[in-house]
Amino acid sequence: MNTPLPPDPAWLDAQYNNRALVPDHAQYFERWARDSKAAREHLVCLPDLAYGHGPGETLDLFPAQRRDSDPLAPVLVFIHGGYWRSLDKSDHSFLAPAFVKQGACVVIPNYALCPAVTIPDITMQMVQALAWTYRHIAVHGGDPRRISVVGHSAGGHLAAMLLACEWSRFAPDLPEDLVYNALSISGVFDLEPLRHTPFLKDSLRLTPEQVRMASPAWLPKAQPDTEEERGVLLSVAGGDESAEFQRQARLIRETWGEAVVPICELLPGLNHFSVLDALVQPRHRLNHLARQLLDLT
Repeated sequence: MNTPLPPDPAWLDAQYNNRALVPDHAQYFERWARDSKAAREHLVCLPDLAYGHGPGETLDLFPAQRRDSDPLAPVLVFIHGGYWRSLDKSDHSFLAPAFVKQGACVVIPNYALCPAVTIPDITMQMVQALAWTYRHIAVHGGDPRRISVVGHSAGGHLAAMLLACEWSRFAPDLPEDLVYNALSISGVFDLEPLRHTPFLKDSLRLTPEQVRMASPAWLPKAQPDTEEERGVLLSVAGGDESAEFQRQARLIRETWGEAVVPICELLPGLNHFSVLDALVQPRHRLNHLARQLLDLT
């Protein structure tokens, strides 16, 4: 698949540099950090559980608010963004309260950052994190057969990669439908533009082979006899985001098809950072979509 792109590097920076596009982006990060600290203080939180042995291979787990006699809770795994090169799970604990109080178990994994690792490396770290979650979440009240993945930006890319994962090839004890379904918020599904984007290319160090391996839109579409085993992917982006982020949101439906991507929407009035805030607003469409995936509506 060839993606037509203007050759102008300045255009690529203008399309993909979200911090430059949202001048008050630092205020979002400050508020997320403050609210995340409060969430860890007020909720039951099991921090820094190791899902692997490498740098960054830990996760924070927020058990559902449930009684022992209650059925196992649906599990939301949230994967943070930051262009695979910045931010941390601790910046995103603020997302947990909205879903824990609704009856979900929330897992927020970390991953090592570029350029110390590659995007395919990070993808495999997330495979490890989901395998750990499947094997251990029942001990914490979560249902291993109802794991939904929500990701923002780079995390949206990783959510799609996990939905496409052939789990039994990774480990024979894992079911093919380990990821029940997924929600990608402002995800990037074609990595080729990022290989040429000036402010990113030196830290991501993408090669053509890595683009082929790690672009969800370049992966084979689910075959009719296996679509029942693959959950759905919901793809959304902010209506105020750049034309490229809106194109990326549409691209995954165009390539994977409506059966796998039944919802593809631009959310009016939201930028690349406020779109994540909408996830925890009870009356917002995005929060409703997440609760729908978790069977909490």
